[in-house]
Amino acid sequence: MKRRASEVSLSGDCEEGVVASEKGFKSVRQERSVSPVPSCTSMKSDWSMDYPITFKNDQVSTDQNVEQKRSSVPCCMSINSDMSSVCTEDELMMACQQTLKSHLKKKSEYIFEGQAKHGSPALLNDIYTELYITEGGTGGISDEHEVRHIERALKKPAIQETKIKYSEIFTPLPGKVTDIRTVLTQGVAGIGKTVTVQKFILDWAEGKANQDFNFIFPLPFRDLNFTQDKQFSLTQLVHYFLPELKELGLSQLFNSKVLFVFDGLDECCLPLDFKNNQEWSDVTKTTSLDVLLTNIMNGNLFPSALIWITSRPAAASQIPPECVDRVTEIRGFSDHQKEEYFRKRVSDEDLSKRIITHVKSSRSLYIMCHIPVFCWISASVLERLFVEEHNGEIPKTLTEMYTHFLIFQTSLKNEKYLKKQETEPLKSLELDKEFVLKLGKLALNSLKKGNLIFYEEDLREFDIDVTEASVYSGVCTEVFRKEFGLYEGKVYCFVHLSVQEYLAAFYEFLSNSDSNLLEDTVDQALKSKNGHLDLYLRFLLGLSMEYSQKLLKELMIQTKTRSFNISYIIQYINQKINENLTPEKTIYLLHCLNELNDNSLVDKVQNYLKAGHLSETDIKPTEWSALAFVLMMSEEEMDELDLKNCTLRDGGLQRMLPVIQVSRTALLSNCGVTEGGCASLASALCSNPCSHLRELDLSYNHPGDSGVTLLSDLLLDPTCKLETLRLKMCGLTKKCCGALASALCSNPSHLRELDLSENDLQDSGVELLSAGLGNKHCKLDTLILSGCCVTEGGCTSLASALRSNPCSDLRELDLSYNHPGDSAEKLLSDLQQDPTCKLETLDVDHGGECRIKPGLLKYSCQITLDHNAPHKELYLYEDNRKVTWTDESQSYPDHPERFARLRQILCTEGLSGRCYWEVRWTGAEVRIGVTYKGIRRKARTDDCWLGYNGKSWVLVCSDEDYCVKHKKKETIISGLLSPTVGVYLDWPAGRLSFHSVSSSEPTLLYRYTFTFTEPFYPGFKVGLFWSSSSQSSVSLCEM
Repeated sequence: MKRRASEVSLSGDCEEGVVASEKGFKSVRQERSVSPVPSCTSMKSDWSMDYPITFKNDQVSTDQNVEQKRSSVPCCMSINSDMSSVCTEDELMMACQQTLKSHLKKKSEYIFEGQAKHGSPALLNDIYTELYITEGGTGGISDEHEVRHIERALKKPAIQETKIKYSEIFTPLPGKVTDIRTVLTQGVAGIGKTVTVQKFILDWAEGKANQDFNFIFPLPFRDLNFTQDKQFSLTQLVHYFLPELKELGLSQLFNSKVLFVFDGLDECCLPLDFKNNQEWSDVTKTTSLDVLLTNIMNGNLFPSALIWITSRPAAASQIPPECVDRVTEIRGFSDHQKEEYFRKRVSDEDLSKRIITHVKSSRSLYIMCHIPVFCWISASVLERLFVEEHNGEIPKTLTEMYTHFLIFQTSLKNEKYLKKQETEPLKSLELDKEFVLKLGKLALNSLKKGNLIFYEEDLREFDIDVTEASVYSGVCTEVFRKEFGLYEGKVYCFVHLSVQEYLAAFYEFLSNSDSNLLEDTVDQALKSKNGHLDLYLRFLLGLSMEYSQKLLKELMIQTKTRSFNISYIIQYINQKINENLTPEKTIYLLHCLNELNDNSLVDKVQNYLKAGHLSETDIKPTEWSALAFVLMMSEEEMDELDLKNCTLRDGGLQRMLPVIQVSRTALLSNCGVTEGGCASLASALCSNPCSHLRELDLSYNHPGDSGVTLLSDLLLDPTCKLETLRLKMCGLTKKCCGALASALCSNPSHLRELDLSENDLQDSGVELLSAGLGNKHCKLDTLILSGCCVTEGGCTSLASALRSNPCSDLRELDLSYNHPGDSAEKLLSDLQQDPTCKLETLDVDHGGECRIKPGLLKYSCQITLDHNAPHKELYLYEDNRKVTWTDESQSYPDHPERFARLRQILCTEGLSGRCYWEVRWTGAEVRIGVTYKGIRRKARTDDCWLGYNGKSWVLVCSDEDYCVKHKKKETIISGLLSPTVGVYLDWPAGRLSFHSVSSSEPTLLYRYTFTFTEPFYPGFKVGLFWSSSSQSSVSLCEM
């Protein structure tokens, strides 16, 4: 009897001649169909792993055990030999689905927290705490230790988060209609990837979520590793791991919504050679497992199926980006979820509160608690210590926590398993010591190789008997446990990577007698490119502390205390911090100091922060590292990093890069940043495509055109999301404008605000920018070109660009302090009336021909000395433009604004805009500055002296050095001494700067930043108070 291909045998196999060999169905290819959101998984039953794959007309196995197992299958899945009873396709699919759901529910509904396959399991639904899952990763390929990854991820501003529920990972975000076929979920070891998969499957199996999936095929890489040398067709692969679905034919399978779940990519032993593997689309022909998997993932094979892959960050790059439609990251527990976990884990409310309070008191412990496994470790240790009213110290460092954990688990083994402890306690403890050291040796060796899972042959290599391992893994699985895959054999692993790292350090500490062990390990860890020894070194240092060694004696593992010169190690680490290391390594070394209970550097920086003296302190490079450490470890979200006016310089910027990367706004104006700093910044942000930075202010620095070109290259990177860039008064010229214009044209371009004010770009530079502004991809909303030497030509090019680009988003254009001329000004003004143009705000104030002078000269102003103000020993002449100290008292009339006791004088003009003037001085000492008019005149107290109060700011010039003074605070300036000083006031911006003037352009000596409240009056003090010299003088230069 001829049958349709869709009529599949209910005996569990396809009909021979119809599916396998009939010409019309020789090669089954599937086109990708629209697949909204499926969900489901499946696990292998214990009776069909080796059941032969046959087609309908093949002889069916009569194995009695198989027939017994099949008796539980729904009736529509059993037919007699003459096929008198046949299910419809829908009935067959529903029957298979229900059988699968039943199996998956049994496999998924319980969780063995800490103890795999042993102890009392808990219902997953009872203890499950939903994890924090976000769209996107924390930053590209993560070639770093996962603790660093966690620390950086925790600083992500909340405004940046797109949170996703575990049950909705295949659901497009609102407003997006793109189908999601493949999801890659990243997360560090122990963060909850497998448990999330388990919960996803359980919800589907119980009918709670994702019921639009017909089938879920869970294929953990841990199980796939056992079959890596076998050959399969797609159908054989499915039947091999999911024999419940043998009754399902190809037609039903490919008309179903199917989800493949590949859990644990980081454990995969297959090469996954996407580049060189053969393209494969035939579901019936066999090939290698590697070819099969890569073709499923890239969509050549079964393209309508959805794919979910989970992986640790370091392994995620094995999947080509073009094969992934969505990247999600399991970030573990949020702060709220941590507390929820502890309350569920510890039923005693008072006890859970004590645990939460203690964990919060140690930032390093609290950060690690984002990992669910570490929450469990902490709860296990602290619950027991608090219940037993432990008299010793409660663990505050990672080393102390893990040492207590090891002690408790070995004692738990002795209590529950080795009954001989009461009669032979020493022998029992000796067995503990021997086995733990074997584990430590295994841990150390595998840490160096990067191995996380072990097979029986690995254990034998380290003299660990499989029976012995089973004994210990059966009762002490919190440290080292035996696990079973969903379908395949046994593997062994440490309960978490950090436990493996602790035991590796534990073994090295006890077995290596080298007196230079700690210093050598510091050097080794710093040489590691990916930081794989980071936590290992922290544990090794922590174990060297006296308290840790006292704890070890409880295991009788160490009979005498090892002596280390902790002070020397602290000094050694501080020396390393002072070297030119990567910022991540310096932060890591501060973690090491924390394990040694040395927080002196951190405390010093915290005092700066508390006192608010950060911008007033010349911070050392090591202190910048400490500040980065403090900010990365703080509970506060890094929305804004404000370091303006700090002595950051390029070296400090390099050390602060980790904080800048996780900040939304970085205010770095007037920080001494040069081209080198821009290069470091651009490189760091390019290497972290998920940087949170959206606003960057580098105003009043010295990046030069080359530094800004580097930043423009950063803007060209499609992963760069920078929206605001401020480069006010950075000494830029037209040379950087071409690169900036290219950045404005990039697709996508995210830049919304660009501030290039007070740079001499000239018309030629603005014309280059106009080319970018006229491009349809330009999204600029605000362009600030105030004081850029722009004339009619540049303004005309701007107007033309805006008129020619109907897509322009520009709403604000600042051309103040330029010289547009009447005609160009009208062209720009007319744009505001043009309904096709979005320009709303146009500023052309303070224009004129004087504005095309170079540099600060464009702000030149004429000032005169006030003849009513000078002290009577100051001689005023040259049309009130020069004053000299004289021994002869001048016959000035009395005046309320005259200085009576101090040789000081003010100018007539009050200044409140952008103004620049120059002063020539001679003599032993003069003071050049500004003051509010209300400064006192008749006394000799601090409120009369220029620079001794809050109303005045001065530069003190002498024949020896310069210094600035405000409120009596003096700052010595190292710079070129010159007889001419320039003073620039940008009153609206709150900037006052002093410059040394020579034949070349003015050189900045010092810049003050304040919020000014009144107009400023230039002022001078001539001569030393205690000197009788009459040689000092001040003259106002013609501008």
